[in-house]
Amino acid sequence: MKTITLGKTGITTGKNAFGALPIQRISAYEAVNLLHCAFDAGITFFDTARGYTDSEEKLGLAFNGRTDIIIATKSPAQNGGDLLKDLDTSLGLLKRDYIDIFQFHNPRFCPRPGGADGLYDAALKAKAAGKIRHIGISQHSHIIATEVIESGLYDTLQYPLSYISDDKDVDVAKKCLQAGVGFIAMKALAGGLITNSAAACAWLGQFDVLPIWGIQRHAELDEFIGHINNPPTLTADLMAAIDEDRTRLAGEFCRGCGYCLPCPAHIPINMAARMGLFLRRFGNGWLAPEGQEQMARIKNCINCGHCSNNCPYGLDVVDLLRRNYEDYCGILSGEIII
Repeated sequence: MKTITLGKTGITTGKNAFGALPIQRISAYEAVNLLHCAFDAGITFFDTARGYTDSEEKLGLAFNGRTDIIIATKSPAQNGGDLLKDLDTSLGLLKRDYIDIFQFHNPRFCPRPGGADGLYDAALKAKAAGKIRHIGISQHSHIIATEVIESGLYDTLQYPLSYISDDKDVDVAKKCLQAGVGFIAMKALAGGLITNSAAACAWLGQFDVLPIWGIQRHAELDEFIGHINNPPTLTADLMAAIDEDRTRLAGEFCRGCGYCLPCPAHIPINMAARMGLFLRRFGNGWLAPEGQEQMARIKNCINCGHCSNNCPYGLDVVDLLRRNYEDYCGILSGEIII
């Protein structure tokens, strides 16, 4: 397996990481089995978060504190006290004495020493106590990500990167490499919209970054293990597939990050705002009565602006919802054929 060293951390791992967000949707037995299979195949980097319900607990059950794996987790805390509480909870669930990379989970600013929020100072305190090895941050905002890199305060940055990313996102990855900041690539499949994993692996293989693959099923794990054992290269056929996806997906589309939520009108925004793409790529399962009910909630939008104001990609989410609902209704009625 190809390896990568994450910036100045000295952490060297295989160039494929296990994204443990999806294992919150399966049983503990299934999760433990899946995690064991991933480790047996050579995957040693596992990414989770306090916000991923029981994901940390399942990792703890699977690995029981072993130190020959690398664990990255995250806290959404808004102040230092809560951050330290989250850290202790994570350590207990993961059954570890320390976290390899402890990350601030998508804050709306770049935490710094001496800040009124106390986040960075709390992380430094935990590092001095040996509870964390490296301080990282996850971000969806290009502006804040750039500030993070320029601050010189962070060992790693977790940021979306895929073959439908725009030039400014690629530039973030390049700036990380220049600054010695380890780059962890999330959303490598664009929130599930990219279905060609070989193309995704080959494209990301051009960069000195660590891709995280969200894995929930053995079929998905087997697919990525195949790519680990036989790394795909950017052939003409794969580039043609990438170009086709870029034409269909690049531009104004919802990545499904969920930072628009919660919605006061109970609209499942991170699903509804990309429904047209889902239907065209994955079939008509969302045309069932349950899907119709969830999409109909868009009519209850109160135009509060919460979703658009909190979208890290600057999307006009209300307009995106409206257009997706019109598209959905057209498909539902048969006026639009997919």
